[in-house]
Amino acid sequence: MLSYIIRRLLLIIPTLWAIITINFFIVQVAPGGPVEQMVAEMRGIRVNTRLERLSGITADEVTSSEKEEDSTSAYRGARGLDPEVIEEIKRRFGFDRPLHVRYFDMLKRYVVFDFGESLFRGGTVIGLIGRRLPISISLGIWSTLFIYLISIPLGIAKAVRHGSRFDLATSTVVTVGYAIPSFLFAILLIVLFAGGSYLKIFPLRGLVSANFDELSLLGKIADYFWHLALPITAMTIGGYATLTMLTKNSFLDEINKQYVMTARAKGLAERKILFGHVFRNAMLLIIAGFPAAFISMFFTGSVLIEVMFSLEGLGLLGFEAATQRDYPLMFATLYIFTLMGLVLGLISDLTYTLVDPRIDFESRQV
Repeated sequence: MLSYIIRRLLLIIPTLWAIITINFFIVQVAPGGPVEQMVAEMRGIRVNTRLERLSGITADEVTSSEKEEDSTSAYRGARGLDPEVIEEIKRRFGFDRPLHVRYFDMLKRYVVFDFGESLFRGGTVIGLIGRRLPISISLGIWSTLFIYLISIPLGIAKAVRHGSRFDLATSTVVTVGYAIPSFLFAILLIVLFAGGSYLKIFPLRGLVSANFDELSLLGKIADYFWHLALPITAMTIGGYATLTMLTKNSFLDEINKQYVMTARAKGLAERKILFGHVFRNAMLLIIAGFPAAFISMFFTGSVLIEVMFSLEGLGLLGFEAATQRDYPLMFATLYIFTLMGLVLGLISDLTYTLVDPRIDFESRQV
């Protein structure tokens, strides 16, 4: 098993390199980069204090050539700006260097987890990610935990009682979970419980209250879950349906196999057959989907929830970085989530052996 783990860890390196490389060169040819965005801001006479601080260029430097047309500029919307101003913007953002130089510089820095500074937000990328990480971890871990705690027992119960009234009744609930996305549940919860139109029981902003540091330990725990109650509920309701049906179908498939019939013929108790034999075989498929489920909750599935509940997590940060073409933030979040996915995939494989010791990855090639 040790050699398998080492092979998988070594495989992470070329996988990360390939993903980062492909995305780097795709992004470079996409229009609307950070230089173009800065030029558009300046063309719109929206040079504020933040832009001046980041670029080192003031509005006075722009007005000198507003009446001239620079049709030779490579940047869309740059006409009317002094070419020297554009060159200064490129220098500040590092775009005055050749593409291959920027690429290899990025690779060298990423090896030591040096992601540089944000182009538009100020501060280091690792600092911005560190401030957003607790929110994303909270949403990802708790929603995934509750989804699994609900879906696995419910899926097993539906499989054991297949075709019964219980199965039909719960299928209606599962269908609702399929049909309605989590953000619509979030809207309903806000309207009902967060001061939308009816009750105002839960807060609508932030992960903790303003007086969090003044609370006792129990008070801090209560305040933390008080703020997370609605977003986690919305994500859980929107995500449990698929896993429930996956669990049910996996158990049904195992229950109908020959070894189960043989065990029943030998007189083994139904509970022992279910949890001693069927469970570990059926759970392999469920475990296989854990990394994708966690990453989905951690990043993709939480973006709208973070927006609606004013939770500034990594999902929202990555989305905003992509729309703003904040390249350091974009590639850093891509790098971190890819690395997390690869590590979770390895953990998932190792969990297989805990559920079913008969599985031997050591004798297989990666």
